[in-house]
Amino acid sequence: MTTHISLCFLFSYVTFLPLIFTTFAQSQNYIIHMNLSAMPKPLTNHHTWYQSTLSSALQNSQFTTTTNNLNSLISSKFIYTYTHVMNGFSANLSPKEHELLKTSPGYISSIPDLPVKLDTTYSPQFLGLNPNKGAWHDSNFGNDVIIGVIDTGVWPESDSFKDYGMTEVPSKWKGQCENSIHFNKSLCNKKLIGAKFFNRGLLAQNPNATLGLNSTRDTKGHGTHTSTTAAGSRVDKASFYGYANGTASGIASNSRVAMYKALWKNGASSSDVIAAIDAAISDGVDVLSLSLGLDDVPLYEEPVAIATFAAVEKGVVVATSAGNDGPVLKTLHNGTPWVITVAAGTTNRDFQGTLTLVNGNKIVGFSLYIGAFSSNNFPIVFMGLCDSVNDLKQVKSKIVVCEDKNGTSVYNQLYNLGVAQVFGAVLISNVTLTDILYKKFLASIIVNPINGEIIKDYIKSFNSKNSSSIASMSFKKTVFGTKQAPSVDSYSSRGPSKSCPYVLKPDITAPGTLILAAWPSNVLVSHLGTKEAFSSFNMISGTSMACPHVAGIAALLKGAHRDWSPAAIRSAIMTTSDIFDSTKEHIKDIDDNKDATPLALGAGHVNPNRALDPGLVYDVGVQDYVNLLCALNFTQQNITTITRSPFNDCSKPSLDLNYPSFIAFFNGGNSSKTLHEFHRTVTNVGEGKTIYTASITPIKGFSVSVIPNKLVFHEKNQKLSFKLRIEVERMAKLKEVAFGYLSWMDEKHVVRSPIVITTIKLKS
Repeated sequence: MTTHISLCFLFSYVTFLPLIFTTFAQSQNYIIHMNLSAMPKPLTNHHTWYQSTLSSALQNSQFTTTTNNLNSLISSKFIYTYTHVMNGFSANLSPKEHELLKTSPGYISSIPDLPVKLDTTYSPQFLGLNPNKGAWHDSNFGNDVIIGVIDTGVWPESDSFKDYGMTEVPSKWKGQCENSIHFNKSLCNKKLIGAKFFNRGLLAQNPNATLGLNSTRDTKGHGTHTSTTAAGSRVDKASFYGYANGTASGIASNSRVAMYKALWKNGASSSDVIAAIDAAISDGVDVLSLSLGLDDVPLYEEPVAIATFAAVEKGVVVATSAGNDGPVLKTLHNGTPWVITVAAGTTNRDFQGTLTLVNGNKIVGFSLYIGAFSSNNFPIVFMGLCDSVNDLKQVKSKIVVCEDKNGTSVYNQLYNLGVAQVFGAVLISNVTLTDILYKKFLASIIVNPINGEIIKDYIKSFNSKNSSSIASMSFKKTVFGTKQAPSVDSYSSRGPSKSCPYVLKPDITAPGTLILAAWPSNVLVSHLGTKEAFSSFNMISGTSMACPHVAGIAALLKGAHRDWSPAAIRSAIMTTSDIFDSTKEHIKDIDDNKDATPLALGAGHVNPNRALDPGLVYDVGVQDYVNLLCALNFTQQNITTITRSPFNDCSKPSLDLNYPSFIAFFNGGNSSKTLHEFHRTVTNVGEGKTIYTASITPIKGFSVSVIPNKLVFHEKNQKLSFKLRIEVERMAKLKEVAFGYLSWMDEKHVVRSPIVITTIKLKS
C-alpha cells in the first residue's frame, strides 16, 4: 500500500513537473493598461482593484486551479503598480493567463516588458537604433560625416568628445580649431574637428554686450548638449545625479563635430549667425544643426532662411528647431521650406520619486530632485494652494502637500516652497512639467489628482483622530516603458508657419523632453540650498534638444546614401515616420491628449531605420524653391537676398512645392476656394521594378482623390508624377484643422504624407 502511494505520488509529480516548467518557461512580464473609470465603486484603491483583476485571471487559468495558496501566487506574479504616468500594473504571466486577463473588465491593452539596456541619452534606443542592422550599421554610425552646430560653444574636455578608435579627419575638411580665451586649438581632435566663434555683429550693435567669455568655450551649456546629442562619443557610467544611469551616446557617434559659436550670454546677432553658417559651408560640413530661430520675420530677412539656402544648394542638410512657444497655433519659427523643421516629443522614460504613507501605500510621481535625501516617518500636512510663504514657513519641517487648482498656480507654489525652504513637498497637479519649470533643488514629487485624493484622504483620516499623519519620501528612480509614448510636448511650437504657410510645418517630431547629454563641468545645473550643483551631464528639454536628433539621423542617412540631396533626405525622414505610439493609437498632443495634428506633429515621429529605405522620395531643386519665392510675391530684390543671384527665373511661379506633405486653406485669408489641386513628382530610390498603389485616409467634409492611383516604376531613379485633389463636400461644417494621410504602398514600402485642411486665416 505504501509502495502504491509512493508510485502514485511519483507519477503525479512526473506528470505535473513538465507543466510547471512549461508554464514558467513561457511566462513573461507584461505592462497592463487599465481604465480607472471601470473600477468597481466599492473599491477605493486602484492597487486593490489591480490585484483583484489578476486574481480572477489566475483562478480561471488551468494551472492556478490546482494551486492552494492563491494569495502567494498573486504576490509572486504581481510586479508593480503604476500610479502616475499610466493607470495599470505589471505582472508575470503565462500566455494563457495573459489571454484571460484581456477579458477582464477595465482592461485596455498590454505590452511586453522587454529587457531594457540602460542608455543615458536613451534616444538612440527609443528610436530603435541597433549596431547590428539598420541606420547605425549601414552608415557605420555616421562615419566621417561632418555635423556643424551653430550654438553657444563647446566644452572640449567632455568625455563625449573623446576620439578613441576614430579614423583620420576626412581630407575634404577645410576648417580648423581657432585659439581663443581658455580654448587652445590643441583641445580639438578627430571627433571635435572645428571650433570658431562669431560675435562681431553683436558687439557692433552693443559694444558693452556681455559675452560670458570671448571664446568658443561654452559658458552656457546649450551648445555642448546639442552637439553631443547629435554626435557624442559613447560614454559609460554616465548619469545625472543617479537619474538615467548607463551609457551615453550621440545619434551619429562616429560623425565629426564642428562648433560655430554665434549665441552669447547677452543674445545673438543675425549677422553673426549668417557668418557662422557661411564658414560652415566653406569648411565642408555635411549637416547643420541649428537650435535657434526668429519669430514673425519674412524669409528674406530671416538669417536661417537666407544662410541655409546656400547651404542646401551646396548639398548640406539643415535641421532647425520649431521653437518653444506651443501649444498655440502659428507660433512656429523656422518655417523655411528648404530646411527640416523639428518639433519636440516625449520618450517612454520617466523619473520618479515615491511617497510612502505609514499605512504602506506607495504613491509614485514625477521627480528630478538631485540631492541626498533621507526621510523616515516625517509629519505630512496639506496646505491647499500653498500661496502664503509665511504659512509655509510655519510647517517647513514637514512634508508639505500643495494642490494646483487652475493649472498655473503650481509654478508659484514651486517658488513659494523654495523661499520657505520646506523639508519636502508633494504637488498635486495635471500640469506637464519639464525641467525648464521643475526645480531640481526642491525635494518634491508631482502626483496626479487621483493620487492626490488618496494623499488628502490619508491626511484627513489622521486629523479626525487628532493625531499626526506620517510619511516618507525617496528619489532617483528611472523607469522605462511606463507610459503612452511618444507624445508631442506642450511647449513645442505649432504651425502653420507665418513666413511660408503654404508648406506644411513642422516636418517631423523627435525626442526633446528630458534629454540627457554632455554639459560643461563648471556650468551650474541647479542649487541645493546655498550650494551650487554641477554635473558633466545634464537633462534639459526643448525643440533645441529635438533638432540635433534629426541632425544626427540626417548624418546617418548621408553616410549610407552619399548621393542623396538634402530634400531627398528630408523626404525619407518624413515619409517613413511613425504616427502611432506605444499603445498602437495615433500619437497624442500632450496639451489636450487628443490626436496630434500635423501642425504639431509634422509628418510623424522620426524612425531612422525605416528612413534608410524609403522607397520613394519627393526631391526638390533650387529652381523649385525660386518658383515658390516668386509665387509669394517677393520682389526680385527679396529673392536675390535669399538666392544670391540677380537672375531669378519667375516665369513659372508656384506655391505648389514638390513637398512630402500637403496643406490646403479653405475659406481663410484671401482664399475662397472649394477645390485645391496639388501636383507632385516622386523618385523611385528602391531597387528595380515596382508598383505603388495610393491609399487615402478619409477626411470628413472633403472628397480627396489622387490621379493616377497607381504608379508603375520600371527602374531605379525613375520619376513619376501624380495629382492630389481636395474638394469641399459640406462647407458649413468645416473644422479649424482636419487632417488625413496619403500613402503610396508597394510590397515593401509605405510612403506616407500628411494632408492638412484648415480654415485658419493666413493673416492675423
